[in-house]
Amino acid sequence: MRTGGPAMAAPEESLRRRKVGNAGAEPGSPPGPGPGCDPTGYSARLRAGTFWLTRIVLLRALAFIYFVAFLVAFHQNKQLIGDRGLLPCRTYLKNVQQYFRGPVSWDAVSYAPTVLWLLDWSHMDSNLDALALLGLGVSSFVLVTGCANIVLMATLWVLYMSLVNVGQIWYSFGWESQLLETGFLGIFLCPLWTLSRLPTGTPPSQIVLWGFRWLIFRIMLGAGLIKIRGDRCWRDLTCMDFHYETQPVPNPVAYFLHQSPWWVHRFETLSNHFLELVVPFFIFLGRRMCILHGALQILFQVVLIISGNLSFLNWLTMVPSMACFDDATLGFLFPSGPGGLKDRVLKLQEEAARGARPPLRYGCMVRRAVHMALGILVAWLSVPVVINLLSPTQVMNTSFNPLRIVNTYGAFGSITKERTEVILQGTASPNASTPDAVWEDYEFKCKPDLRAQRVDHPPGRQAPGQRRHGCVPTGPQPFRGQGAPQVGPGRALQVQVQPPWGPARCCRQVVGPQEDRPLLPPTQPPRPRGLLPVTGVAIPRTGVEAAPGLCTEE
Repeated sequence: MRTGGPAMAAPEESLRRRKVGNAGAEPGSPPGPGPGCDPTGYSARLRAGTFWLTRIVLLRALAFIYFVAFLVAFHQNKQLIGDRGLLPCRTYLKNVQQYFRGPVSWDAVSYAPTVLWLLDWSHMDSNLDALALLGLGVSSFVLVTGCANIVLMATLWVLYMSLVNVGQIWYSFGWESQLLETGFLGIFLCPLWTLSRLPTGTPPSQIVLWGFRWLIFRIMLGAGLIKIRGDRCWRDLTCMDFHYETQPVPNPVAYFLHQSPWWVHRFETLSNHFLELVVPFFIFLGRRMCILHGALQILFQVVLIISGNLSFLNWLTMVPSMACFDDATLGFLFPSGPGGLKDRVLKLQEEAARGARPPLRYGCMVRRAVHMALGILVAWLSVPVVINLLSPTQVMNTSFNPLRIVNTYGAFGSITKERTEVILQGTASPNASTPDAVWEDYEFKCKPDLRAQRVDHPPGRQAPGQRRHGCVPTGPQPFRGQGAPQVGPGRALQVQVQPPWGPARCCRQVVGPQEDRPLLPPTQPPRPRGLLPVTGVAIPRTGVEAAPGLCTEE
């Protein structure tokens, strides 16, 4: 009998524990959390098919890109398009005004949409700073809080469009139009007034989400088609043999990637074709394939960020890829627990599963009508874009409307096989025309230096920022403290397909003295004298300021 005591006591003890665990529970209530549940009581997983958390991630990512873009604008606009900039936007606006023969008219505004038409042009530096600072403030708020509404997102879009449309060649890069199109879609992802991360009365619109997917589809497919139709090296899989070295601004990692075996470069090119020509169609093949598309494209952009220096282009391309993920996919980015965002989204999903729907109000009907109009507008503006995609004479990075709502995209349709650098020289000699004048070189921060004495200083990383005047002299310069130097004759440095850094592999061909091709005369003009007919860059007053004119595009 004693041996049976403990055996009989075990069921009684287990029963006692169950009773204690359910003490105080009402009849019919569910049992308490089991041992496999979260200690906080949160154990259910988010269902697929909703995009509440997706909207938060997407808007924060877009706000980050806006923040970087406005930060770059604040630091560089005065030197580029300010009152004394290389291409003053005041002169540009006056030229537009004169072209349409009269005061500010609708034709002028539609040609160059910008709020600068409404401001005082006598203090253009202050106007440019005000636009950039306002954009920095609004984007910081959205980035930190995750809260946004139509008013804030429309403000960011209008501010940046105002800068792009007067930025001229400094804002002529494809990612400027891409940011405006992405930002335009972001406006309609938000409620009108409510500042809440989870505005339950305004669920994310499927039309807007498909607008983002349509954007990433066009970006990637356009980039793939322009390569296949462009340089032959994309078809014979040899482009990556040159790209790392001849890309606009290499970074230190590119040197090591350039040293990879030939079969690695072939694999890289094939992978690029697969990601840009095949993977985009995954968007239309159901939820799982759409998620796979988003993951592959984001991973692809991360690789490009590591190996290149393309401003915020790759960071921006990740933003529409976020629309491929639903709440169940992105839930790991948010903390669990009662009252948290995941818990609130779960409750919304449970209410929707029970068939509970909020009453249809007038505002909801207006919002649906606006989203339908947006879908029709994007479809209508996509017609020339699709025609361009299907055309054998495809063009890339082109806008068909001044608001840049739907654009064409593409990158590296042709690959440079040789690298040509410009050497800017200055002299402190009183007479620069004499044979005994000593010319010395200027150093630049983000410009590759291929000469033997400084090949161990590769350009650094600048992405996601962008030095639009990336040729501004930095570091120790010749003639410091001896007055303004004069602009000397530039010499082209023709570089064969060899790494530009590392003394052991410094193979290059320098144009000899008998082949010198001066880019600017060895003089110091006292004041700007119009525009250079070739580059379109105003001639500055000193040799130091002339540096950006030789690197208008990276």
